[in-house]
Amino acid sequence: MKLIRFGEPGAEKPGFEQEDGTRRDVSGEISDYTPRFFADGGLDKLRELAAHPDDCPQVPAGTRLGPPVARPHKFLAIGLNYKQHAKEVGSEIPSEPVVFTKATSCICGPDDPTLLPRGSEKLDYEVELAFVIKDTVRNLASEADALAHIAGFTICNDVSERHHQLEQGGQWVKGKSADSFGPLGPFLITPDDLPDFANLEVSTKVNGAFRQKSNTNDMIFSVPHCLWYLSQYLTLEPGDVVTTGTPEGVAVGMNDPAAFLKSGDKVEVSIAKLGTQTQLIRRD
Repeated sequence: MKLIRFGEPGAEKPGFEQEDGTRRDVSGEISDYTPRFFADGGLDKLRELAAHPDDCPQVPAGTRLGPPVARPHKFLAIGLNYKQHAKEVGSEIPSEPVVFTKATSCICGPDDPTLLPRGSEKLDYEVELAFVIKDTVRNLASEADALAHIAGFTICNDVSERHHQLEQGGQWVKGKSADSFGPLGPFLITPDDLPDFANLEVSTKVNGAFRQKSNTNDMIFSVPHCLWYLSQYLTLEPGDVVTTGTPEGVAVGMNDPAAFLKSGDKVEVSIAKLGTQTQLIRRD
């Protein structure tokens, strides 16, 4: 099942996408894909609606897609989680997940423009597999328990301003949290429809040329391990988003100032079975 949210920013409505790409509106029965929706077992109600798609209005073609979940309580991220990416930036393979946060205010739709913040010198892209929490999770006993707590998977472009992140005080959060730095979507797919999440091709194109081309099987720490690990240190809540790291090919690893993004560039990030995001870079 593929969850979508559509409409103007801040006024998105919930829906789902059928296998043939037809998009349906369920706002008459479900208010939104909020933390409360997931906590109250809303996925079961959505499955009932999706079983009779013709009873749900069709979303007009060309309607903007928003992020597939409403504003979560937390937006967590795992850094340096692909072997080849760690090597390209000269880092040791981490012995445990590297955790940081992104401000939830940076979340936007999959095809919304990416805004160059004031003082930006080194804007970068990071295609990532992200997952959304289904219920309250803390102190999981083992990785084997993790998948039952995942509502679904989506694409995240972990947009990063490297000058702010690594050079201007060296603070990851401020280099990762500017407005538009967290596009999610185009949809959230439930785990039953994505059993091979650990073996998906991931890629990024800039102006039509590949920059990143890898597979989630290069992850150092698996999705279940990341969820188990996080649960040992904090409570994860319904609707929370966790993004799981990027493969090699980022601009900061190229040692070429021209590799960073500039106004007018077109970025396409894709994950097999999860679709593609397209962002145009422009000044804020």
